[in-house]
Amino acid sequence: MSSEFVRVRLSQEMEDSLRQVMTRQEFSQGSALYRQGASAARIYLVETGAVRMLLSAGEDQNQLLEVVGAGTLLGLSDSMAGQHYRVTAEAEEPTTAAFISREAFLEFLSRHQDFCMQVLRLLSENLHGLYHKFRSVSAHPGRPRRRSLDEGLS
Repeated sequence: MSSEFVRVRLSQEMEDSLRQVMTRQEFSQGSALYRQGASAARIYLVETGAVRMLLSAGEDQNQLLEVVGAGTLLGLSDSMAGQHYRVTAEAEEPTTAAFISREAFLEFLSRHQDFCMQVLRLLSENLHGLYHKFRSVSAHPGRPRRRSLDEGLS
């Protein structure tokens, strides 16, 4: 599973327009921008640093999906869908990120139709990318190797 469904890369023009309506926040290493399962109330733009995208794999266990950096927009699809965050976003190092509430973002989109179309295009590209990843995995499924009893007795 990839976190592509929560991450999009913005053009410089889109990033600059969005920054004007966002609030900047500093995150220390290990602190969460948001947690898996929480209401997706904000969209984040990573300005500096690096953010780990983690999927809960049980009690106190997380699977690292990827690390993203500056210029990455996080939580977009979850916020737009009005759902919960599907992964945890945690600062891998001291990180600065700007955020905007879902409501303010929707208002921004209604006033900037060109931006709205670009966001729609980005979400569509992410969906298309996930489709191809799924097809690739389905076409070449990995089989777990079974060890024989003799292999375990060395």
